[in-house]
Amino acid sequence: MDKTVKSGVIYALTAYGLWAVAPMYFKVMQNVAAPEILAHRVLWSFLLTLGLIILMRKRAVLWATVKSPRARWLLLCSTTIIGFNWGLFIWAVQSGFMLSTSLGYYINPLVNILFGMLFFGERLGKVKTAAALICLAAVAYEVIQFGRLPWIALALGVSFALYGLVRKKLAVDSFTGMAMETGLLLPLAIGYLWFTTSPTSDVLNNSGWTNFLLFAAGPVTMVPLMCFAAAANRISMTALGFFQYIAPSGVFLLAVFVYGEELVPEKLVTFGMIWFALIMLSVDTLYRWRRGPRIPVVPAA
Repeated sequence: MDKTVKSGVIYALTAYGLWAVAPMYFKVMQNVAAPEILAHRVLWSFLLTLGLIILMRKRAVLWATVKSPRARWLLLCSTTIIGFNWGLFIWAVQSGFMLSTSLGYYINPLVNILFGMLFFGERLGKVKTAAALICLAAVAYEVIQFGRLPWIALALGVSFALYGLVRKKLAVDSFTGMAMETGLLLPLAIGYLWFTTSPTSDVLNNSGWTNFLLFAAGPVTMVPLMCFAAAANRISMTALGFFQYIAPSGVFLLAVFVYGEELVPEKLVTFGMIWFALIMLSVDTLYRWRRGPRIPVVPAA
C-alpha cells in the first residue's frame, strides 16, 4: 500500500469515526432549531476554513478555483447537495429518527458502488450485483411493511453519494472546497440568523456554554468533512464505501442503547438485509485485496 492510499485510509477512518458520534452533539443542542444550527455550521466553518487557508498560504489556489467556471458550477452543485444533507441530518437526529439516518448511511456504500460503476468504470461483479439487489429488496420490504418509502434514509444515502461523486470529479483540496461551499451558503446563513427570533438567536443573551456549542458547529462540521474530501481524492469510491460502515454502526448503537429509539422487528429485518449485503461486500473486498491488484487510486489534488 503506497503513501497515497495509506493517507486516504487514515482520512477515511478519522472522518467516519467522528461522524459515528456526531449525533451526540446535535442531541445536546436539542433546544436550538435545526435551521439555526445549520446556519451556525455554515458561518463558523467558513470563518475557520478561511483562516486556515490564509495561514497555510493557499489563497492563490482558492482564487484560481473561484476564477474557474467549471469549478464554480461543480461547487455550486456540491454546495446544494451538502446543504440539503446537513439540514436533513440535523432535523432527523433532533426529531428522533436516528435509526433512519443510520439506515441511510448503511445504504450509501451501495450507492457509491453504483456511482463508481457508472462514472469511473469500476466493475460491478456478481457479489456487488447481489448486494445491490438485496438493498433494493430491503427498501421494497420497508415499503410493504410500513406503507411508505424510507425517504429519510434514501435521501441521506443518495445525497451523500452524489456529494462524494461531485467532489471526486472536482478534485480540489479539502480547505478550498470547504471554503467555497460554506462561502456560497454564507449569505443564506447570515440572512437566517439576522431575521430569526428564536430564544438562542441573540448571542449576547445566551450563556457561555450555549455560545460555545454554537461555535463548535464549525469544527464538528469542518474536521470530518475535510477528512472525507481528502479521502475521496486518494482512494476509490468502492474503498471509500467500505469505511463508511463505521459511521452508521455508531449512530445505530447510539440510537438504540443511548437514546432509546424503538427497534421494531420489521425494522430489524430491513437492517438485517442491509447488513448481510454489506458483509458480502466486505468479504469480497478483502478477498480481492489479498489476491491483488489493489483498488485503483485517484491521485490527490
